[in-house]
Amino acid sequence: MHDIIDTAIAAGSFKTLAAALTAANLVDTLKGAGPFTVFAPTDEAFAKLPAGTVESLLADIPKLTAILTYHVIAGQVMAADVMLMDGQSAATVNGATLAISTKEGVKLNDSATVVTTDIGCTNGVIHVIDSVLLPA
Repeated sequence: MHDIIDTAIAAGSFKTLAAALTAANLVDTLKGAGPFTVFAPTDEAFAKLPAGTVESLLADIPKLTAILTYHVIAGQVMAADVMLMDGQSAATVNGATLAISTKEGVKLNDSATVVTTDIGCTNGVIHVIDSVLLPA
């Protein structure tokens, strides 16, 4: 079992996320003790953003950092725990909250759907999502 970063890199579908975490200098944090829960957007999720968005975020590190930390919850929250949180919100590392709905699968902020759950890591868990979450 690997940490969150090495697990994401090994999966092969998080190249954009890995590049963004590197640019925002968050790799060491997510290799740390944790535990962390990461809602990880795939490369396809980043590709859904309007053309030029990823490039502009890579050039705006404070904004990029705010978006990336919006995908992380302190502590390890497994899928079974998330299923009990319907209608609630979860505090993210960036200080904002994510709205959770479990009516039709698990949706975050009514925009991202959790497509794969409970990818165990030595310092937490990854849940794969199909869209990039943007803080309000």
